[in-house]
Amino acid sequence: MRVEALRKEFGSTVAVQDISFTVDSPQMIGIIGRSGAGKSTLLRMINHLTPATSGRVMVDGRDILTLKGRARRDWQRDCAMIFQQFNLVPRLDVLTNVMLGRLNRHSTAASLLKMFGADDIARALHALERLGIVDQALKRAEDLSGGQQQRVAIARALTQEPRMVLADEPIASLDPMSAQVVMDALRQIHERDGLTVICNLHTLDTARTYCDRVIGMRAGEMVFDGPAEALTPEMAREIYGAEQAFDESLTSTSLPGAVPAPEATAPQPAPALQAVRVGT
Repeated sequence: MRVEALRKEFGSTVAVQDISFTVDSPQMIGIIGRSGAGKSTLLRMINHLTPATSGRVMVDGRDILTLKGRARRDWQRDCAMIFQQFNLVPRLDVLTNVMLGRLNRHSTAASLLKMFGADDIARALHALERLGIVDQALKRAEDLSGGQQQRVAIARALTQEPRMVLADEPIASLDPMSAQVVMDALRQIHERDGLTVICNLHTLDTARTYCDRVIGMRAGEMVFDGPAEALTPEMAREIYGAEQAFDESLTSTSLPGAVPAPEATAPQPAPALQAVRVGT
């Protein structure tokens, strides 16, 4: 993927200022900066959720910002998006929420009827197993903790069979332990599936612990792009627009470090594993 001079203006406000970078091979990339730095807008443009004012996002020789209709939806399937607020359907069970990631792989009629077959069920259960929450499959999403709901959202993204994963502040509303579990899961997706994962983060400790590469944004501009180990205190002050007395522990989530994701529980067999129609 090659991002070229990507820019977004909201009236007289420039949210993202002519950002360019290239991802030649799968990486775990953290985008850090203060609130309002333009991190979310950047990811939403890459996913084609928000139109760019100018610039290009080149993937396989195509500018994905020019895609429309089915081609645009296919890109959004291939470039899975995980949100801070989970974007689950609270009153639907966990399994159904995960299977919703399969809708874009079905015909319009099947999608409208929310028809899922045995393969969809099996993929959803496997994704939940990977995330260690297959035992929650039949619970309503609204009955889960925040950390569990975020893992459901990640499982849904996995069922899309994406080529890339974008995560917009995936741990911002979680406690430190839940945040660690979610970040471990995203790191495993990068390593096990060989996917690029681009993750918006507020905190330096998380970026250093989990990311191979860090992009720093300040007031819509990219002010740093390099390996995590090059993220010095001086550079952190530049990214966060802080004075000499800047204490980076103020951005800490107190993560003790990356550890393997929890062991998965054996999946509960779906009844008959036949095509099912999900009610609303």
